[in-house]
Amino acid sequence: MKSAVSDLNFRGLSKEEVGKRVLKYGYNELPSQKKRNGIEIALGIIREPMFILLVVCGSLYLVLGDIQEGIMLMSFVLVVMGIEYFQERKTERALDALKDLASPRALVIRDGETQRVPGRDIVPGDLVVLQEGDRVPADGKILYCVSLLSDESLLTGESVPVRKREWTESDIQNIMPGGDELPYIYSGSMIVQGNGVAEITSTGRDTEIGKIGKALESVEEEPSKLKKEMRILVKRLAIAGVILCITVIAIYTLTRGDFLKGFLAGITLAMAMLPEEFPVVLTIFLALGGWRMSKRAVLARKSAAIEILGSATILCTDKTGTLTCNKMTVKSLSNGKEVFDVDRKNAIPEQFHEIIEYGILSSQVKPFDPMEKAIIMVAAERMIDSSHIHNDWVMEKEYPLSREMMAMSRVFSSPSANIRVIAAKGAPEAIFDLCHLDPVLVKEYEKTVSKFARRGLRVLGVAKATLNPAELPSAQHDFDFEFTGLIGFSDPVRESVPEAISECRRAGIKVMMITGDYPVTAINIGKEIGLKNPENVITGQELQEMSEEELRSRIKDVSIFARVVPEQKLKIVNALRKEGEVVAMTGDGVNDAPALKAADIGIAMGEKGTDVAREASSLVLLDDNFSSVVGAVRMGRRISDNLQKALSYIFAIHVPIAGLSLIPVFFADLPLILWPVHIVFLELIIDPACSIIFEAEREEKDIMMRPPRDSQGSFFGAGKIILSCLQGLGILIITMGVYIFGIKSGWEQEAVRAATFITLISSNIAVILSNRSWSENIFKIIATPNKTVKWVVGGAILFLLLIMNVPFLLDMFQMVRIPLSTAVICAVLGFASIVWFEFYKLLRRIKRGKA
Repeated sequence: MKSAVSDLNFRGLSKEEVGKRVLKYGYNELPSQKKRNGIEIALGIIREPMFILLVVCGSLYLVLGDIQEGIMLMSFVLVVMGIEYFQERKTERALDALKDLASPRALVIRDGETQRVPGRDIVPGDLVVLQEGDRVPADGKILYCVSLLSDESLLTGESVPVRKREWTESDIQNIMPGGDELPYIYSGSMIVQGNGVAEITSTGRDTEIGKIGKALESVEEEPSKLKKEMRILVKRLAIAGVILCITVIAIYTLTRGDFLKGFLAGITLAMAMLPEEFPVVLTIFLALGGWRMSKRAVLARKSAAIEILGSATILCTDKTGTLTCNKMTVKSLSNGKEVFDVDRKNAIPEQFHEIIEYGILSSQVKPFDPMEKAIIMVAAERMIDSSHIHNDWVMEKEYPLSREMMAMSRVFSSPSANIRVIAAKGAPEAIFDLCHLDPVLVKEYEKTVSKFARRGLRVLGVAKATLNPAELPSAQHDFDFEFTGLIGFSDPVRESVPEAISECRRAGIKVMMITGDYPVTAINIGKEIGLKNPENVITGQELQEMSEEELRSRIKDVSIFARVVPEQKLKIVNALRKEGEVVAMTGDGVNDAPALKAADIGIAMGEKGTDVAREASSLVLLDDNFSSVVGAVRMGRRISDNLQKALSYIFAIHVPIAGLSLIPVFFADLPLILWPVHIVFLELIIDPACSIIFEAEREEKDIMMRPPRDSQGSFFGAGKIILSCLQGLGILIITMGVYIFGIKSGWEQEAVRAATFITLISSNIAVILSNRSWSENIFKIIATPNKTVKWVVGGAILFLLLIMNVPFLLDMFQMVRIPLSTAVICAVLGFASIVWFEFYKLLRRIKRGKA
């Protein structure tokens, strides 16, 4: 390389010129996002209504003298704020990761000397020396190259490196990356073969990777729909609670002339109405859901994405490294007469060994090129102890790839024979030319090449020649080559992908492949993994010419987008979202980052993915296994189901509590049933029930056999609210019936309260059990294990028994001991409150044909 530089008289920029250009163009790095400081983030969190209400509820407990409950709630507020603060800080690192990737160290020519400098010091006009294994520091045009191949998969998604050529005056400027024979290199790409010299034309934000950074920076995130919905619901319930609280205080004071007791009655109703469980439940469900996902190799970076997974309708997936292994493998061999398909079960027949033999000889000893790696790997796995492997042969000369001859040859001397062996590999047409084949044979071999190509395989030809000791010719054409065979390569599909896509289809989720690779390759992969209508492809060129309206009209019938660039991926995601789809997108490269951030759910690969993709995403697959996406969807649906059950239970149990607190106020001759101490006891059951029991509940059997939840509808809409309120109304009717019966029977006030309270607690337990499943009957539910149930329900029953039998507690709760038979009747009546709901579930099962 050094001789090539001196021969071509490259001098590069002077030190003074570099300094001037740094001042003019700035450093070769991407500016970070404008960051909010810690105080701004904290104030943003504190302003949220959910946290304000949590603080109000905690303060209310403290005012009422329940110090322990108040301190616990206020402590929980601080914990949640800490989690939110940490997440806010973490999500601002996307452009920092992009900046690190785009600034490797580089070998440059300055003042005629080569020197290593930090990538950030590169300026337009610098001459950068390109060698195998180097990361390209900035965009530039290639002034000189020998067999130069560049891996641009991070930018284009192409599964194999692309061939480069030297720049000429006639070349147009600003060509997008992708495809062979471009005279440009791009920041962030990797040199996998050959060497060269490039003149830098763009640095920092002006590079192709920098443009991706701009697109990433322009995408704004919005609060999740569930979070917005909960805010509105909490506000409405809080307002209703305050109004009713004031009303109760006023009515009680006016009708009974006791302001203090009226104030306590109002506070009791406010405690019954204030929805402190809603924000707590939402936070706990998403936090524990994230923990459960991490156990299944899915890291939730943004908790809101966990809930959105339950309503995902489209999964946009990159091909290279996501559906495929991003590792070329030898798939088929042809010796000109017959074809052999390589798989894990069979050994390579002897008549095909020579193809691998000369394929290895024409490759680098420690290659960067994925196809050369694949040839060496198949030999190591299938040709152990083969006489066709020559580790002791010495290479004498290499004939590199060129524009005129798309093949490379390497000359070896054999220590056991007085001859030289020449091995060549390259584009099939170049190998046919080197071998001077008969046109009839060429047509036969071209048929095999076409068959390989239709299967989405990349094809290389292999040839051999021998030469007695003599002077080596100057060109490859001067050898008398003999055709050896063809090698077909593929980037194999991950084994778990077809079943994962099949399960997505059953769950009503459409899978779309968005790739920078060629249509024929994408179609073959689509067929192999079972995509719907894989032949229906839109290319990047077509996409470029489409208006947004045209894209939205066609996008519903398309499963594959091929030869797309990063900006187009973002365009696809935006079009899908405007069509009302809930979009999840997987990706691993820098090129995926804007679309990952714009999608409802961005899913990055954790092992092979870039930092940029991970920082821009909502979820990260820790094992890079596509089937983990399906597991995440399943978990998301389970969390959504269980969260709805918890919210339904909260509504159902608060209706009778509010009713029992409110109704007696309007009748001066009726004693009040509930006081703050009773509400606190009920909260000891309600809080763990809604936040622990339902969170730990197993998923419904049909969870992946039903369509996604309607993204346009409310998460917890009017229908569910009405159904929950009906459950609560049933409890209220039964408890009020016991209350009225006791009053009419002449029971003392404390006995009436005791009987009513037992009925309410029993109803509460019954509703917990019944709501664990909206499809199974109560007997199957009880038989289904959930470790948290026995602790919460058992604890409630134990404390109720203590209250009803310990004199101190009886006085505190303003009750007296009642006969055991009466208590049992009240408990049975409490459980009777769920009978109608069990019949409702039975009718649903019959309607769905599942009875």
